[in-house]
Amino acid sequence: MPTRLPWEPRFGVGHELVDAQHREMLDQCNRLADLCAGGDEADRQFDQAFEQLRTLARAHFEVEAALLAERDEAALEDHAAECEEFDYLVDEIVTTDNFSRLELQRFLALWCLGHISGAARLAEAA
Repeated sequence: MPTRLPWEPRFGVGHELVDAQHREMLDQCNRLADLCAGGDEADRQFDQAFEQLRTLARAHFEVEAALLAERDEAALEDHAAECEEFDYLVDEIVTTDNFSRLELQRFLALWCLGHISGAARLAEAA
């Protein structure tokens, strides 16, 4: 079974754009879940949705980095490391060459959930 992740109010960080991007990331993970059934057309659409998630995540990381640069140099360094990890994973490891689309969807959903939950914890602590 694919991993589906509904938005929950506790995920909010209190910044309209960041929260909207986090919701969009979860929506894209759920779209990937819908496309795990397989078949040539579903596989093509999954691959496109995966690329859209990568693009969305990278744009989102830029927004977060700009916000962190204004406030917290230590958090900015941690954020940069998280972004590098994501880029490495989706470019080199988490690919259809190494995993099934279902495994990719589960991994991406859990990675996004971890990122969003971590951002919510940081916002709460601030």
